[in-house]
Amino acid sequence: MSKSGARLSPAQRRDWLRLIRTEHVGPRTFRALINQFGGAAPALEALPALALRGGRLIPPRIPTIAETEDEIAALARMGGRIVTLADPAYPKHLKLLDDSPPVLAVRGQDRALTAPMVAIVGARNASAAGRTMAARLAKDLGENGFSIVSGLARGIDAAAHAASLATGTVGVFAGGLAKPYPAENIGLMEDILAQGALVSEMPLGWEPRARDFPRRNRLVSGMALGVIVVEAAERSGSLITARLAAEQGREVFAVPGSPLDPRAGGSNKLLKSGATLVTEAADFLEVLAPQLEHLAPPEVEAPADPPGLEPPPDTLRARILELLGPVPTPIDDLVRHSTASAAQVQVVLLELELAGRLERHAGGLVSLL
Repeated sequence: MSKSGARLSPAQRRDWLRLIRTEHVGPRTFRALINQFGGAAPALEALPALALRGGRLIPPRIPTIAETEDEIAALARMGGRIVTLADPAYPKHLKLLDDSPPVLAVRGQDRALTAPMVAIVGARNASAAGRTMAARLAKDLGENGFSIVSGLARGIDAAAHAASLATGTVGVFAGGLAKPYPAENIGLMEDILAQGALVSEMPLGWEPRARDFPRRNRLVSGMALGVIVVEAAERSGSLITARLAAEQGREVFAVPGSPLDPRAGGSNKLLKSGATLVTEAADFLEVLAPQLEHLAPPEVEAPADPPGLEPPPDTLRARILELLGPVPTPIDDLVRHSTASAAQVQVVLLELELAGRLERHAGGLVSLL
């Protein structure tokens, strides 16, 4: 990946956008391609052959230069811009995840993205007490220098955003920035832009689908130092956000609620499972104070030159396919059992993934689809 803080040229930014918008290329695949080929341009050039060797009958569709420039221009007409992992405005803690989006579409203020963040999430059908609590926490934490990040949903999310308009709040879209959801919060979204920011990893005109909301939730938790859950049912998106936060190494907090209110069932369960109880901003600040002293992420250096490996032999591809299955497997195990080099194994995995036959998981695990 590019060195942290080193800006990309306009052509490189366009190539990054083309690569992440290519079929079967997600954030982890993007990283693997950049690391393997030394940049987006050589990765785009190598991509069709990789997919065909992986078993795909036709090359995956790569957006044209004109299509990519159209997306950038349409975003600019909305007052937005592309922010990449190489840009100073990219959220620092999100950058550290192995599935952080290489490219974000952003409207609003950079300072909201670079401040330390706390996520506040909860029920859409929140009670008046829950909304009041979310607003109080958001206001107090905002006044202590935090940006408040949430998912722009009705209920707790909206209350947290509204209470932190003056200090800075970040709203994360499940779809593209041209497809705001829910419609009832469009006014709130526009109000956010004065001091905060709206963010999406999806193409500008992407209609949000059910499976896009967990993806959105990983960004909400990934941007934050910690996640506060205010009123969440036992089966809810807020609990997904809390689980993702724990997997990402973030602190999880919950506001206690009445055992008689099903809207508090999930948040109370989090407390039983070890989440930190929070009833005021000071509870959050006490736990996170040590982390606030170590906010700068490590720099990530790019390889100087593309490795230039020859295509792996068919025998190696067959060996790795035999070792793979539906159960996620560590890449290190594939290297050890195939007796091939790590670089050769990575090329085969890229071939399979671009052919739509492989899925990457957190922790360097892969499985066959």
